[in-house]
Amino acid sequence: MNNIVEWISNNREMFYIVILMIFVGIEVIGRVPSVLHTPLMSGANAIHGVVIIGAIIVMGRSDAHNYAAIALGFVAVVLGTLNVVGGFVVTDRMLEMFGSKKKKK
Repeated sequence: MNNIVEWISNNREMFYIVILMIFVGIEVIGRVPSVLHTPLMSGANAIHGVVIIGAIIVMGRSDAHNYAAIALGFVAVVLGTLNVVGGFVVTDRMLEMFGSKKKKK
């Protein structure tokens, strides 16, 4: 328990930055018009490919017996992949809405 408290006190600045990022993110997303919400979210989901790369790096550098790092890395790869695919699906549907309408026979 003392190790956890010591780690938190040593990384206090990191917690301040994360809390600040949360508030800035809420303000930025809250001010986006509803018309732009879907393109913004599909683009953000596509950027989550960085999460997949980071998770692969964590899994590759972790010790073979560190099951927590491997499990969290695997979960991050799966969720990041779902997010990326979802972002591309939403973007594809949006682009279909703006495409020319073909004649039905």
